[in-house]
Amino acid sequence: MLITGCSSGIGRALAVEFLERGDRVAATARNTDSLADLVGDRCLTLALDVTEAESIDRAVAETIGWAGRIDILVNNAGYALVGPVAEVSIADLRRQLETNVVGAVAAVQAVVPHMAAAGGGCIVNIGSVSSLLATPFGGAYSASKAALHLLSDALRPEVAPFGIHVLVVRAGGVATNFPVAAERGLDRFRNPESLYHDRVAAMEARAAMSKNLAMPAAEFARRVADAATSANPPAVLKIGGGARLVPALAMLPKKLLARVLGKKFGLG
Repeated sequence: MLITGCSSGIGRALAVEFLERGDRVAATARNTDSLADLVGDRCLTLALDVTEAESIDRAVAETIGWAGRIDILVNNAGYALVGPVAEVSIADLRRQLETNVVGAVAAVQAVVPHMAAAGGGCIVNIGSVSSLLATPFGGAYSASKAALHLLSDALRPEVAPFGIHVLVVRAGGVATNFPVAAERGLDRFRNPESLYHDRVAAMEARAAMSKNLAMPAAEFARRVADAATSANPPAVLKIGGGARLVPALAMLPKKLLARVLGKKFGLG
């Protein structure tokens, strides 16, 4: 199997879980130094940047050359851009979509022909409960995950004739360093010229939201692995903190929801 984004967090936990089950895992990251402790007879570590087509093709070819096939692809590589939609840089927005959406689709396109030739497989796209509810300062990330969910919905019937399953993990809070990474880049909004310079604390709170009721990464990985390796994987797996609460909040009328979220994030 091939897993993207294994340097830490969910990707690292998934690599460890599958290895403990006796599977052969191609674990990837942009910097392979972060994967040094995973190296072993059943683990191939590869450099992979999902925003570069050549990097994806090389990783897929090396994985197949090593393992003979790819029966599971886990699209986990990604990050969260935090900031107001009216002021996030367009370059950062493009990077968010290129990484979380385009990169995942590029990996799918590279792997599907091999899965089809082998008679089947499973594509696991790590999504987010944020795809259902865009909060202030989290619009870019929510949009990227919503796009990934909808692309997965279209992909599912398209690849079914080839015996390929598509599993979307609607992840809630998971105990990783994700919140710390999400806080990077907020200094630009501290500039007094920003309309939101006095609301950076609210942006930090948005970055830290996934800490709420966070599920241990090892437990998260175990449940994802169980679903991905089942005879008939579910279309959607809902796990993690807030995985059930957020969808309920998303059902509120939009104007009421805007008032509730505005108040929560100091925008009342």
